[in-house]
Amino acid sequence: MRDHYRITITSYSGAKHYTVTQLMRRYMAGVGIFLGTCFLGGFLAILFLSSRLGTLNAEVVSLQQYQTTIKAENNALLAQQQSLQDTIDEKMVALSVMSDELGSIETMIGLTPDPDAGLYQRLDTASQTASEKHLMLSTIPSGYPLADAHVTSRYGMRNHPVLGKMALHGGADLRAAVGAPVYATADGVVELAGTNSGFGQMIKLSHNFGFVTVFGHLSKLSVAGGDYVRQGDLIGYTGNTGLSSAPHLHYEVRHLHRRLAPGPFMEWSWENYDVLFSREEQIKWDSLAKTLRKQTAVPERRWSQLAPRLPATSS
Repeated sequence: MRDHYRITITSYSGAKHYTVTQLMRRYMAGVGIFLGTCFLGGFLAILFLSSRLGTLNAEVVSLQQYQTTIKAENNALLAQQQSLQDTIDEKMVALSVMSDELGSIETMIGLTPDPDAGLYQRLDTASQTASEKHLMLSTIPSGYPLADAHVTSRYGMRNHPVLGKMALHGGADLRAAVGAPVYATADGVVELAGTNSGFGQMIKLSHNFGFVTVFGHLSKLSVAGGDYVRQGDLIGYTGNTGLSSAPHLHYEVRHLHRRLAPGPFMEWSWENYDVLFSREEQIKWDSLAKTLRKQTAVPERRWSQLAPRLPATSS
């Protein structure tokens, strides 16, 4: 019986005996080894997969954190881009408004915008023209010498209200009560501040380019001979002195000792700039403008310098 094995299985109902041959024993041993190997291999595989799963979970968490960081950075970049775009939009609106305002200024100073010129070139041109006109309007008599002016007698031949005979009225009479402020109509120097038999208390201002203004029948003088005045400065007060029939201001504009009609000079302004040149033809305006243009020449490096760095638009 060396090649046989007896296997006894005992239960509550009794014992049963089984005989197993040597070949069967080897077979069963092989099956047991196989099953054990499978079990061990499966166990090791489970351990490996478990470890790998932990690694993968850690990588997933790391990737999720990286994704969160990327999203935050992307959102920050989008916010920055939107902020920059908002700034660009604001600047473009500001440039558009500036262009419109410049167009209004160009219209006011008598310029026709060049559609091919950039904004900064237009600014240069407007600055040049504005400088010329400002110098013209401040150094040559312009505007009214009274805040509330009403002309009662114009330049020209008339019957003198005091002498009662025809004579040249060399200026304009402006109605005013005694004590109304009188202002200089251009920059200049006080050539005379005193009393004259005809004008009574009077002021004579000498201006650039041969112009002179005279203010007569004053009640009080606020300047003295040799004083320098700016356009708009208070120089005296209206009155009724000298050959005068009622309180008023007698105002004259002279050029190279010639009396000129004050009307065009009093109406001359930014808004009404061409009125003087079309109505007063005794003065060589072209020559005077050329001289002023040299004095107000705009340096080469001005607004147009900014053109390469800032967007230039045309209206």
